[in-house]
Order: sequence, then structure tokens, then C-alpha cells
Amino acid sequence: MAEDVTFPLSIVAVHPLRIPFTVPGPAGPLPRFVNVYLILTPDRVTLIDTGVAGSEKVIFEYLRSIGRDPGEIGILILTHAHPDHIGAAKTIHETTGCSVAAHAADQAWIEDTDRQARERPVPGFPALVGGPVTLNWVLKEGDIIELDEGRSLTVIHTPGHSPGSIALLLRPEMVLFSGDAIPVPGEMPIYDDPAATLDSIGKLMDIEEIVMMYSSWDEPREGEAVYWAMDDGVAWVLRVQEVVEEVVGKQPSPEPPELARRVLKEIGLPEDLANPMVIRTIAGHRTRL
Repeated sequence: MAEDVTFPLSIVAVHPLRIPFTVPGPAGPLPRFVNVYLILTPDRVTLIDTGVAGSEKVIFEYLRSIGRDPGEIGILILTHAHPDHIGAAKTIHETTGCSVAAHAADQAWIEDTDRQARERPVPGFPALVGGPVTLNWVLKEGDIIELDEGRSLTVIHTPGHSPGSIALLLRPEMVLFSGDAIPVPGEMPIYDDPAATLDSIGKLMDIEEIVMMYSSWDEPREGEAVYWAMDDGVAWVLRVQEVVEEVVGKQPSPEPPELARRVLKEIGLPEDLANPMVIRTIAGHRTRL
């Protein structure tokens, strides 16, 4: 079930759903959540991301509870290929017949989830992903997805978290759906390329007059707080880089798992969070040294 979380709904067309899930960890199941978003207009429902396998039940139940039919989902837009964003995509596509859209750089991992599991191992991957899905629309920077009532979504390519990560700007409301592009201070650092992450945040910061930002893994931000959250994300990436440099300076050749554990400890996170995703992130920082 979706968690009972109150979101500011000043943008009445946007309906957020927070979907909890767990991933295996050395100390037991690790609780996580992902935010997915429904944009409701009279003739269409647009879904941004899906949550993990089984999340379609939450999404469909919510739509029915507000008098809408899941069959109204006309397009599913995936902000990137990771399990908590594509896990229910196969089932939602098969059930509703919706079009599925994502960036070209993440297409291979969406259409071949076994390949993703091999190339980016995530604890519990088979339980998180319901299977592959074929893209109907391969997105690129600047694409415009027309909704109705004069609304549209502009595609912004934000690589870093993954090569094909995207953000979406809803016009005319100026609402930004940032996906996982902006790291959250105090949370596990999870991104592939720290330099690209910083560049992508900078691209988003250049967008003027964002009214609200909806993230996949953070609370909604409104007005000036949108840009403060971006500043905080930059500071977190730079802090991780600083600590990696300090740790490698003391021991030039630690093995990747050991390096990740030591970095986590220094940034105030439990060492047992050094899972393959975090190890991959820290390795990306080390490459920059």
C-alpha cells in the first residue's frame, strides 16, 4: 500500500503517491520508498515512474478511489531504468495498453532487465522488477510530450544517477519532476557519475521560476526551497568527493567494498549500507581523483 503521506497539492493536476518497499541488507530488510506521480487531465492520465513490481495495485486502487479508470493511463514516462522506477512497468503496460517512454541511454536496461541485473547488481533485483518492457517512445533532450488542457512536459536529460536519467518540466505550471537527479544529504549516495550529476543539477538550477519540484526520493519543495534543495544536493556530492580523497590519501589502494565502508562511516552513515550500488558510486568518485 502507499504510505499515508500528505503532499502539498497546490498543483491540482498532480497526484503524488509514495510507495514503500524493502531491499535485502546484511542487518535485515532495508526500508526504502519511491514517489510516483499521476498527472490528471480530463482525457488522459499520465504516469511518471511505477515503483517496484506489484506497485500497479497501489496505483490502480488510487485511481479508482478518485473516480478514474486505470485504463485512462495513456503514457508511462520512466525517468530512468532502475528497479524502483520500472518494476511495475511491464504489468502496467500489459494491463492498460499505455505507451512507454524513456531516454535512449537507458533503453537497453529497460528492454533487457536481465542485462541490467548483470551490469548493475541490486540486492533483491528479481523481486523488485516484474520484467522487461519495450519502449514505444525513445526520448531525447528537449522533446515535448503534449498532454491536454494546454499542458505539456519538456524532457530534460539529467545524466549522472544513470546515463539516461531525465527530469520533466510541466508547463505552464512550471512544476519540475526531478527523478533521482538530485542527491539528498544524509541519504545513501547512489549515482554513477559524480561529475555528470553536478552538471545535471546545474542545468536544473538554470531553469527560472520553478514553482514546485517533485522528487522520486525527497519531500516536495516549493518556491525558493526548490533551489535550496539543489544547492544541498551539490554540497552532498562534493562532501562525498572530499571524503573519498581523504580516505584514498591515507590508504591509496583499498578494495572497493572497504573504501565504500570507510567513506560511509566518515559521512555519518552505517558501514553496512555499502551495497553494490553505493560501492559503484564511490568507485565513480575515485575515478575522478
